[in-house]
Amino acid sequence: MVWSLIGVRRAYLSPHLATTMTNRVVQGRMVTAERLAELIEGEPPMEADAIEDADRQCPECDGDVLAVAYMPSVTELITGYKCQECDWSDADR
Repeated sequence: MVWSLIGVRRAYLSPHLATTMTNRVVQGRMVTAERLAELIEGEPPMEADAIEDADRQCPECDGDVLAVAYMPSVTELITGYKCQECDWSDADR
């Protein structure tokens, strides 16, 4: 009971914390939004939002593509795209 109340309190106090805890499978491994952004960017981001399904298919293998918005620096907000099946990734720079 105590643990469930802590989880409810965290979600109530910080809705951002609750939405960024989504994990998805990418190339056979579970990844967080931060890890997905790191796979796209090549280095860990300052912050990343929740992972979403992108409205497109991978141009290399026709697999499903995920999207994540992240901040590689204080002045940039980038949406990155990563295929769930192969190494393809892209960013909206």
